[in-house]
Amino acid sequence: MPSPVAQLPEAQLRPLFAAYDAAVRTRRWHSLMLLAALLVAIALSSVAAEVSPSLFWAKIGNFTGYFGRLLHLDSGALVFSDPVEWFWGIGRWLRLLGETLVMAYVGTVLGAIGAFFLAFLAAANVTPNRWLSMAVRRFCEFCRTVPGLVFALMFVIAFGLGPMAGVLAVAIHSLGTLGKLFSEVVENIDMKPVEGVSSTGAPWHVAMRFGALPQVSSSFVSYALLRFEINVRESAVLGFVGAGGIGMDLFEAIRKFYYSDVSAILVMIVVTVALIDILTGMIRHRLIDLVEKH
Repeated sequence: MPSPVAQLPEAQLRPLFAAYDAAVRTRRWHSLMLLAALLVAIALSSVAAEVSPSLFWAKIGNFTGYFGRLLHLDSGALVFSDPVEWFWGIGRWLRLLGETLVMAYVGTVLGAIGAFFLAFLAAANVTPNRWLSMAVRRFCEFCRTVPGLVFALMFVIAFGLGPMAGVLAVAIHSLGTLGKLFSEVVENIDMKPVEGVSSTGAPWHVAMRFGALPQVSSSFVSYALLRFEINVRESAVLGFVGAGGIGMDLFEAIRKFYYSDVSAILVMIVVTVALIDILTGMIRHRLIDLVEKH
C-alpha cells in the first residue's frame, strides 16, 4: 500500500500559499506590462508607417477583386473551363521558367563556393587573423544587405538585359547569406580534431581540411539546399528589372493587365517552387539522418 503523504500544518501552509499567490500576481503584472508595451510599440509603428485601418477596409475590395479577375479569361469564363486558353503560352513560359531555375542553380553554386572558402576565414575560432575575420564578415554583410533587385538592376545596366545579371545578383546575395551561416557552423565545431591536426605541424589549410571540414560538410550542404529554394523564388522576381527568367513575362502581364496570364504564370511558379521545396527537404532530412547514424 502506498504510504500516506505528509501534510504541513495549516499555519505553515498559509504563508506558502500567500507567497505563491504573490509570485503569480507579479508574473501576471509583468505579462500585462509587456503586452501593453507591445501594443504601444505597434501603434507607434503603425503611425510612423502611415498604416490606416480605415483605408485598408475601404480598399480591401480592390485587392479581392483583383484576385477575382485573375480567375477569369478575357471572355469572362473561368480559367478552369478552358485550360488550353489559360496556358496558351506554356511553351514560352516553361522555357523562361527553366531559365529561372538555371539562374537560381548557377547563382547558388557560385555563392556557395565563395561562402565555403570565406567561412573558415570569417569564423572566429579558426581564422588565421582576427582582422581578416572582421574584414570578411563586413564583406559578407554588404553582400547580403544590399537587396538582390538592386544588384540585378546594377548588373542589367552594366551587362545588359538577360539572365547573366540575374545569376550575378543571386550569386552575390547567396555568398553573403551563406558566408554568415557557414561561418557560424564552423564556430560551433569541436576544436580538438583541429588542434590535433595542427599539433603535427600541418599548415592551416590542412587542419581545416581534415579537422574542421568533416564536421561541417553536411550542414554546409543543408544550408546550400535551403538557399537554393529561396533563390528560386527570388529569381522569379529578378525579371522585373530585366534580369531574365519568367519574371520578365510576369511583369509584362501585370503591367498590361493580362489577368489570366498572370494567374497561369503564378500557378507554374508556385507548383515549381513546391516541388523543389519537397525535393530539397527530402535531401536535407536524408543528410540529417546520415549524420545522426554516424
